[in-house]
Amino acid sequence: MSDTLTDRLALALDQGRLPGLHAVVVLRHGRVILEHYGEGEDFRLNEPLGRVRFTPDTLHDVRSVTKSVVGLLYGVALADGRVPEPREPLLRHFPEYPDLAEDPRRAALTVEHALTMTLGLEWDESAPYTSAANSEIAMELAPDRSRYVLEQRIVDEPGRRWSYCGGASALVARLIEKGTGRAVQDYARARLFEPLGITRFEWSAGEDGVAFAASGLRLTPRDLLAIGRLVLDGGGGVVPSSWLKAALHPRVRIDEGRHYGYHWYVGDTWTGGTGNGGQLIHVSPELDLVVAINAGQYDGPDRSTASVVLDEVILAGIGRRTA
Repeated sequence: MSDTLTDRLALALDQGRLPGLHAVVVLRHGRVILEHYGEGEDFRLNEPLGRVRFTPDTLHDVRSVTKSVVGLLYGVALADGRVPEPREPLLRHFPEYPDLAEDPRRAALTVEHALTMTLGLEWDESAPYTSAANSEIAMELAPDRSRYVLEQRIVDEPGRRWSYCGGASALVARLIEKGTGRAVQDYARARLFEPLGITRFEWSAGEDGVAFAASGLRLTPRDLLAIGRLVLDGGGGVVPSSWLKAALHPRVRIDEGRHYGYHWYVGDTWTGGTGNGGQLIHVSPELDLVVAINAGQYDGPDRSTASVVLDEVILAGIGRRTA
C-alpha cells in the first residue's frame, strides 16, 4: 500500500502538479503508510522564512486549522467547568460591553453562533491576509479584538447562514481565556498538547501577547497528524467524546457536500480542518484514515495542492475516488 501511494505522489510531483507541497503524513489502521517532506519558500504568517528544507521536526503554520484546535480546546474547558454552554447568551460573558448588549439583536447572539460561525455580522476575509481590508487582519490591528468583532454591522439573522469568520474564533478563544484565567496557548499546552505528547509548538501572537486564535498555530506535520488521530479516536481521553460528538455534528450547511460543526468541517464520511496555503487535517472514520498536509500556496489557489494529494494520491490510491 505504501509503495502505491509513494509512487502516486512521486508521479504527481514529477508532473509539477503539487506546487508548494511541504509535507504529507498519512495514517491508516494505526500505522503511517505515507510520509513525505519537501523543500520550498515558507512564511510564519506574513514573515518570510526563506527557503526551508522540511523534516519531521520542522514547525509549520497550520493557519486556519488553528480554529479547529480552538474548537477542541473549548470542549476541554467546558468539561473543566470553565466556559459557558453553547446555548448561553454570548454577550452575558462580555459584561464590559453593556452598550452592545442593549441592542436586542446582539443580545440574541449565543456562544453556539460563534462556534458555528453563524453570528450574522458583517465580515469579509476575501482580501489577502497582508491587508487591513481583510476583516481578520483589521481585527488583529484593533485595540480591542472582541469589541471589534461584536460591534460589526448586523447583516443577517444569527444562526441562519454560515459565514467564514476568524472573529468568531477570537471570541471562542477569549471565552477560554476568561474562564481559565490562562492565555489560550498556555491552556492548550497543559490540557491538549502535552497529553498528546506534543512538546514543541509555536502560537504567533500580537504585540500584546494575545495569540492569533484564528490562524497563529505552528505544529510539526506529525503533531498535526496527532490532532487528527485524536479526533479519529473519539477524543483519546483528552477531549471529551461527548464534545467531539457535538462538535462534529453537521449544524449548518456550507455548500454541496459540506457542513460546519463547532469549528470543524463535516462531510458525509469525513471531518477536517483547513488552512490558507494548503494546510489540511482530513479524518475519515469509515476508512480509518487520517491525513495531515502542509503546503506553501499562501493566498493562492484554495487547497489545489492539498486537494490533489488527498483526492488523487491518497483516496484514489486506497480505492476511493473522492473525499
